[in-house]
Amino acid sequence: MTDSPARASGQCHCGAIRYSMPTTVEHHALCHCSDCRRHAGAPMVGWALVAEADLELSGTPKIYASSEHGRRHFCGDCGTGLFYTNDQIFPGKIDVQSGTLDDPDLIPAGAQIQVAERIGWMEKLDEMPSFTRYPGME
Repeated sequence: MTDSPARASGQCHCGAIRYSMPTTVEHHALCHCSDCRRHAGAPMVGWALVAEADLELSGTPKIYASSEHGRRHFCGDCGTGLFYTNDQIFPGKIDVQSGTLDDPDLIPAGAQIQVAERIGWMEKLDEMPSFTRYPGME
């Protein structure tokens, strides 16, 4: 018996696109590749893979062909990256950008991928000072 919900919800920054997905995923990985970093403007991106048929979507994302087979789905209003599809690598599946979940803790990450492209200072995050909020405003 588990108290964990069967589905998780998420949205883009402005709320124009909302979605719901299963909390049981094929994988949840933190990607360090340069394509993901550039598209998200972040040092890494979390991706949770589910069957496309299991994703419930409200709103229509724009789709960008980021490579020959890769498609990045994002909000055309606020620019938030939301999904990634690639029918060559995982047909019928969709990767959900887990940072857009309302409660990202519902689906813990299980691996880091593309670490060959990881930014060097990302290896030492645990050694950096950390603050509960913005420094000086805690």
